[in-house]
Amino acid sequence: MKDVCKSIILLLSTLVISGKSFSQEELAVLEGPYIGQKPPGLIPEVFAPSVSTEYRDWGGSFTPDMKEYYFGRRNNNSGKSSNVVFKSNNNRWHESIVPWGGFISPDGKTMHNGKQFRERIGDGWSELKSLGPLFEDFRIMRLTASLKGTYVFDEVGTNGDGILRYSRLVNGKREAPRPFSEVINTGKWTAHPFIAPDESYIIWDSERDGGYGDSDMYISFRQEDGSWGAAINFGEKINTDGEDGGGYVTPDGKYLIYCRRCVPPDFEIMWVDAQIIEKLRSK
Repeated sequence: MKDVCKSIILLLSTLVISGKSFSQEELAVLEGPYIGQKPPGLIPEVFAPSVSTEYRDWGGSFTPDMKEYYFGRRNNNSGKSSNVVFKSNNNRWHESIVPWGGFISPDGKTMHNGKQFRERIGDGWSELKSLGPLFEDFRIMRLTASLKGTYVFDEVGTNGDGILRYSRLVNGKREAPRPFSEVINTGKWTAHPFIAPDESYIIWDSERDGGYGDSDMYISFRQEDGSWGAAINFGEKINTDGEDGGGYVTPDGKYLIYCRRCVPPDFEIMWVDAQIIEKLRSK
């Protein structure tokens, strides 16, 4: 059930739409910000730069300048997955397959992929590099970073016992990862964290008592004393009776993007105005 969250690594050579293959030139022209999508309000809408019943998209990460968007795509006919990027050139978006993907740091210099990473080199990325021995023993699906260099990542369990950990950068030295308290690490399948660039909140998904069914999305806000506040469920506008998760906020801070019903073949990437976070902060 969780397999879709664990591997989007194979390559596809063509895009398949309604049973036919289309070249880039035959696809609809996408112009403007957010890959040509009309921004939503406080009601979630499908984030779908390309519309097809043959595949579904998962994950995703914009570069800080909002001109590149990397994400995973699963072909529901073949069961294979690929990594895709949309790049904006002269206000038009161009889609291509790439051999890798990952979550981009808020300074745009690093693309994290589990316990490995790539460094930005011009318009491209370096070869994969290791985060080092401090992270070798962890099975990591998603690692995100703050502007201060704090890492927040999931530790994938085999029996639903995954937890979230953090690792700070103090005086230029990386601290050994530590688990969060039970405020965050309660329930099963605790995974897919996102830490705000300013470290003011953390978003993640987990199966918890009192949820809406399967995995729900939660948020915890940093308190004045530096601790993390109680986990707040995003509510029925975001969460369903299926798996919902993988949330993150666009680098401009305006929209929350996440996965709804994250099990093939019917999962969708959704987005909603990030003001929903401020409404939860006031609770």
